[in-house]
Amino acid sequence: MPLLVREPIDTRALRDRLSQPEDGAVITFEGVVRNHARGRQVEYLEYHAYEDMALKKLAELEANARMQFGIRAIEIIHRLGRLEHGECSVAIAVAAAHRAPAFEACRFAIDTLKKTVPIWKKEFYADGEVWIEGP
Repeated sequence: MPLLVREPIDTRALRDRLSQPEDGAVITFEGVVRNHARGRQVEYLEYHAYEDMALKKLAELEANARMQFGIRAIEIIHRLGRLEHGECSVAIAVAAAHRAPAFEACRFAIDTLKKTVPIWKKEFYADGEVWIEGP
């Protein structure tokens, strides 16, 4: 079940919650805030979402990943609000019997999320701010 949160994401708890004895692979991906983008120094980010629609799209994405890649489980957590350098903005955990489908499903999930889920990022710089469009 996907989540939108305003507090730091505990990726270890996510991994532990998802992992089961039948899994041969548990893949986790963490998207983190970096201090630069497009040749500029980033002070911090803000994430905003159309929350009801974002949760619906994330649930669809998780279901599609399970079906398409034959994985046992996937969970996506996205952070909203202000984030500082190094903080996790999105975490994806995938559990499967084998590593190849787990890696493929994780990559599919982050790429699809960036293209289809109504979550928007605003970058703040020392001299201004800008909404970021697209992946």
